[in-house]
Amino acid sequence: MGMLHAFVPIWLLVAAGYAARRWRLLGDGAVTVLGWFVFHLAMPAALFVTLARTPLAGFDGRALAAFGSSTVLVTGAGWYGAGRFFDRKPGERAIWGMASGYVNSANLGVPVAMQVLGNVSFLVQVVLLQVLVVAPIILMTLDRHADAAGRVRLRRIATLPLRNPVILASALGIAASAAGVRAPSVVQMPLTWLAAAAVPTALVALGVSLCRLGSALDAGRAEIPVITALKLIVQPAVAYAAGVLLQLPPDQLLAVVVCAGLPTAQNAFIFAQQYGVGEAIASRAVLTTTVLSLGSIAATAALLGR
Repeated sequence: MGMLHAFVPIWLLVAAGYAARRWRLLGDGAVTVLGWFVFHLAMPAALFVTLARTPLAGFDGRALAAFGSSTVLVTGAGWYGAGRFFDRKPGERAIWGMASGYVNSANLGVPVAMQVLGNVSFLVQVVLLQVLVVAPIILMTLDRHADAAGRVRLRRIATLPLRNPVILASALGIAASAAGVRAPSVVQMPLTWLAAAAVPTALVALGVSLCRLGSALDAGRAEIPVITALKLIVQPAVAYAAGVLLQLPPDQLLAVVVCAGLPTAQNAFIFAQQYGVGEAIASRAVLTTTVLSLGSIAATAALLGR
């Protein structure tokens, strides 16, 4: 029942967004407004607050390497497969790859880690890897393909961290943690309020999009089983194999595999919505993997003896 409790709030918030749009409590532009709010205000605040409080010492390189290898291989496979087998455009391929290998390490990762692992120490490393390495690569790719001519504009890419609130907030959070700086309470309080709004607003926006993009979701139906298999089966399997090769102790191996088996992060949808590519695929991938991951994570924990 403990793991079920971690998933139920997510399902309820997505359902609330869907119902609000279906019953016309929210207008046609709701998903755009909510998405912009999350991307430009709430998500940056959440990343800054989280990373500023995160100690940068004590990381286990082997465990992070095992998880990182699963992320690289599965994200790359999804990225390549979207173009090779489903004829997706470059920007859509980036979202496809993100949907396949970018895990929900924040709102779902924390309760699952506490329930299955008993702590969130390794999850912090996962958050840092995704925010500081994976997300910037995805965003730079999307930014490049947002150009009508598809040009590689080095100046634009070089200044992306200053123009993109997600990357900028992450960098500032890491700098604050490294320097041991704490924001004064008059600043910390509104940041905390915004941070608290990020997850529920993103999930409501996801629900709204599922209603708005119903026909588009049907168009991508054949792709969702592939993304789901990559996310919930292949990625934890790769993480397990890498962990065994690196001779991780049982508790670290469990942490790596469970974190690799987390569902697609709602950030995949937020990024897709922000850049106007792959929204339907991202929406359905988040929903499907979140629903099915309850069983897959429970099975992983059972197989690895927890």
